[in-house]
Amino acid sequence: MKKSRYPTTRVKNPEPKVDSPEWVLWAAWADRITFEEIKEKTGKSENEVIKIMRKSLKLNSFKLWRKRAKNKSLKHRKKFKLERKEIRRKIKKSDYI
Repeated sequence: MKKSRYPTTRVKNPEPKVDSPEWVLWAAWADRITFEEIKEKTGKSENEVIKIMRKSLKLNSFKLWRKRAKNKSLKHRKKFKLERKEIRRKIKKSDYI
């Protein structure tokens, strides 16, 4: 194997290929990937992702994930945009001057 001039970054859990079924599990656990992005890349809706997670995880792990996914505004694009709009509305320009 040829050595590169740049160091390689080793990741504990590298991102699986989008084609593989593990990618849906990986993306669902990742906070920065929204359900809308998962649907765009795989064609699976939020309900289908929830069913996959329910089958793949232990009961307590699924409950923890579900609780986290419900509360994270980043998992839902609309919820995220609404929260940002609310924050901007509360912050006035005069606060910075």
